[in-house]
Amino acid sequence: QDWLAENIEATGHKQAEWRSDPARSGAGGCIGDIGTHAFNLAEFVTAGTVRELCAEMTTFVEGRRLDDDIQILLRFEGGAKGFLWASQVAPGHENGLKIRVYGEKAALEWVQAEPNRMILSPLGRNQEIVTRNGPGANAASKRVSRIPAGHPEGYLEGFANLYTEIADAIAAADAGRAAPADVLYPTLADGLRGLAFIETSIRSSKAGGVWTKL
Repeated sequence: QDWLAENIEATGHKQAEWRSDPARSGAGGCIGDIGTHAFNLAEFVTAGTVRELCAEMTTFVEGRRLDDDIQILLRFEGGAKGFLWASQVAPGHENGLKIRVYGEKAALEWVQAEPNRMILSPLGRNQEIVTRNGPGANAASKRVSRIPAGHPEGYLEGFANLYTEIADAIAAADAGRAAPADVLYPTLADGLRGLAFIETSIRSSKAGGVWTKL
């Protein structure tokens, strides 16, 4: 993002004001506002668990009290490694959320600004464009796609899917049964893990970027 590239909190900008105030937003700035979303996305998409990290958190804008840029190396259980960059002082980027996953046989890339397609890059073969609800879509994908392929669907529909998942879980609990196995929504454990990610990153950064267990 680039909306905090200047000290707009000093001008009375309400959204910037509370985000940059440690008394209201806690010890993390950029990392708490958007870094946790990227961290959750990385673990959710890869089904991996980060076991330790090495963080460098920076405040570039003079007068700001919290971080506005973070760069974090990640080590996952099982040997995978990752890099997480989140910034709110990157001119030209409105909300550039994206994820790339590299494996032994292929790579995946998804960009939030183009949510209806994913790039699949098999090793030694041409890239493929996988479209939402398009050819090859499985049952899990179709379950959360609301309109036919080729029509734009994304950010707001994602919230609708989230509310539906939570409603299904509540209905199951009211009926005295377990929620369907394919129901997916963030849990209290996910929220606590996000807080642990923030605290661990702050400790690592303050110690000079040492590897710190999560």
